[in-house]
Amino acid sequence: MEESRLCQWTVIRSVLAIFQWWGFNVTVIIMNKWIFQKLDFKYPLSVSCIHFICSAIGAYVVIKVLKLKPLIQVDPEDRWRRIFPMSFIFCINIVLGNVSLRYIPVSFMQTIKSFTPATTVILQWLIWKKYFDWRIWASLIPIVGGILLTSITELSFNMFGFCAALFGCLATSTKTILAESLLHGYKFDSINTVYYMAPFATMILAVPALLLEGPGVIAWLHTCPTLFSSLVIIFGSGVLAFCLNFSIFYVIHSTTAVTFNVAGNLKVAVAVTCSWMIFRNPISMMNAVGCGITLVGCTFYGYVRHLLSQQAPGTPRTPRTPRTPRGKMELIPLVNEKLDDKV
Repeated sequence: MEESRLCQWTVIRSVLAIFQWWGFNVTVIIMNKWIFQKLDFKYPLSVSCIHFICSAIGAYVVIKVLKLKPLIQVDPEDRWRRIFPMSFIFCINIVLGNVSLRYIPVSFMQTIKSFTPATTVILQWLIWKKYFDWRIWASLIPIVGGILLTSITELSFNMFGFCAALFGCLATSTKTILAESLLHGYKFDSINTVYYMAPFATMILAVPALLLEGPGVIAWLHTCPTLFSSLVIIFGSGVLAFCLNFSIFYVIHSTTAVTFNVAGNLKVAVAVTCSWMIFRNPISMMNAVGCGITLVGCTFYGYVRHLLSQQAPGTPRTPRTPRTPRGKMELIPLVNEKLDDKV
């Protein structure tokens, strides 16, 4: 009886974790788009900087004040030699995501973001000469095909926003790949990651934001008809951006890898639906089909990764597999089993 209740509570906790993760993620995305489109605050660098500041403060409060998470100690030398380069890529990743939201609809941006598994595999194959099972390559076909179909049929296509989202995928892949070498020996969770990287990211982005967007932000402050409520929304998005990182930590510890993968792809569908209901951006039938194909491909990719990760190293390969990976030429793409999803 107790085992049955424990099982039921585990399922309930997993469902609640997924729904709160969806809620924070979709809310942050919608708020960012609302800031750019409805509030006419067209300054993605400043929005990103506010997010970094709020996240740095939030992580400090959680770790140092509330002590909800233990601090992972990092050598001062490693902070500059390892954490700083990762923070630079982390900063570029977040900025490009917000820049893309400034120019293209949420639905299109989220679909392009699903291209990250493909860019990660391709980068490792081209640059690091890493070998992958044929099933990994097969799982990328619907992802690439869905992205192409979505891009061709996107009614609100903007080249600058498209390039920003695409380079954002490359930045995410680069961050994931470099994390293995730069952060070797450190097992960061999402809260400690923000604790160390957000201050560096703020320092990196503050000067460009002031130089490139400072005059525009000052002019906006003088002309905005609803200044107080607009500032509440802008800084509220920063607070929720940190809450999103905390929700990721919770959902990672409450679900299995397969559940997380499926929930992550369904989250994209929820974000696309909610954004369409709010902003009413035009979506053609073929565009929706392309988005669906991409999500199915991402789910299949995650399933294949999970199968390969469960396979014992000595398991015989099928005749169709060219060879067995040896040494560092691993079989599975260097992507965290549970991907971070910071906005």
